[in-house]
Amino acid sequence: MGQKINPVGFRVGNFLPWKSRWFSDSSNFKDFLIEDIKLRKALMEKLKLAGITEVNIERLPKSMSIGLTVSRPGVVIGRGGSGIEEVKNFILKIISEVRRKTIKDLKIDLKVNEVKNSELSAHLVAGRIAAELERRIPHRRVVTKAIERVMASGALGVKIVLGGRINGAEISRVEKFQNGSVPTQTLRENIDYAQLPALLKRGYVGVKVWIHKKEED
Repeated sequence: MGQKINPVGFRVGNFLPWKSRWFSDSSNFKDFLIEDIKLRKALMEKLKLAGITEVNIERLPKSMSIGLTVSRPGVVIGRGGSGIEEVKNFILKIISEVRRKTIKDLKIDLKVNEVKNSELSAHLVAGRIAAELERRIPHRRVVTKAIERVMASGALGVKIVLGGRINGAEISRVEKFQNGSVPTQTLRENIDYAQLPALLKRGYVGVKVWIHKKEED
């Protein structure tokens, strides 16, 4: 079971909190769910340069609290907080497009959190690997350096899986790289996971990263 399921989703509700936290009746549930999906996707794309890793959404009757976890918070905040207002306006624009009406009275509370160690974030590591593969750097060199950086940052283990037409091969294949301990079937362990595609000349190569982190005090 540990090989076939998202390790983060596997732990949600038992050891990890939900990324969307709100209650709704059956009439609004579908609309709120679609709104969350589109909002999260748009923010992940817009704030890619800020090293965004996570978007948490909380809803109240007349307000919405959105938490952004980024590696470079200064990029989001901007000079004098101008970036915060820009992101709030962007969020209202996305919500207005989904609801098909202009939204002005919704209060947006934006919280920007900094990633403690970017080398222990599976999303950032996967993004860096995908970017380097797209620059045609040999995949073994890319993965080896990524594993070395992660282990040097204090991880207990890391596993990286590449799948697709690696190095432009005629037949797609899967290559796995691992260092240290990555227990995928133990719920109590702190496992961070991310998967991202890398668009290469011959097609997509999928990048999956598991990082076994120490328990936070």
